[in-house]
Amino acid sequence: MRYKFKGMRFQIGLVCFLLMAALSSCAVAKVITVAEATRIAEGGAFNAVSFVENKWTGIYSTIIEKGVELPTVLDAIKVNNGLATKANLKEVADKFGLTTVGDAHGFMIKGRGKVTAVKQERNGTMEIAVENYSGPIKVKLFIGPSLPSDETAVRDATGLVLFGDFKEQTEYGKVGRELNKRVLTDVLANLSAADLQGKTVSFNGVFLIRTFNKPGEAIEVKEILITPVKIEIGG
Repeated sequence: MRYKFKGMRFQIGLVCFLLMAALSSCAVAKVITVAEATRIAEGGAFNAVSFVENKWTGIYSTIIEKGVELPTVLDAIKVNNGLATKANLKEVADKFGLTTVGDAHGFMIKGRGKVTAVKQERNGTMEIAVENYSGPIKVKLFIGPSLPSDETAVRDATGLVLFGDFKEQTEYGKVGRELNKRVLTDVLANLSAADLQGKTVSFNGVFLIRTFNKPGEAIEVKEILITPVKIEIGG
């Protein structure tokens, strides 16, 4: 019996050794990010234009397909004298959106309403009276001809472009700017600001509420600024 037991232990040890040898000889596949793939394709230099070209369809379709009704999100934000608490905003983001590594709460939304005011300026906006929402938060959509340099909602609100995918912060910033250019050319270029007043519009888009480096528990949420990826006039 003792000999049989020792023989069994030898066989088990041999099997383990063979398995370890087999596993060690297997090549481990490396998973790379789209940013890394773009860099490789461009011969080592990161190209934000190529990156956005590869990602735009996925970002656009995600915003369209996963957008939450805007009144649902706005009703969940508890505003008192234009202020919401950080705890409430985190709760709303956990339920209807996401929170970025920079403590910005991002939302993909869809909505419909009547244009009540239009500001034709560099970073032009139109204010919307959103259907099925009667709360205190003002809703504005960017209409161009440019977007603010610090506007990054299209980059950040879907969770498809992550800071950790990039070697340098400058690459991350370039992607944000290229995505905004895509919005300006594909979504806003043919929008006639002069004809928007009083019109009914349907829209899909994204917005951020930033809380980073803001002391205290109260965050001002008197208005939200939506970057649209789709706008339909009338209907």
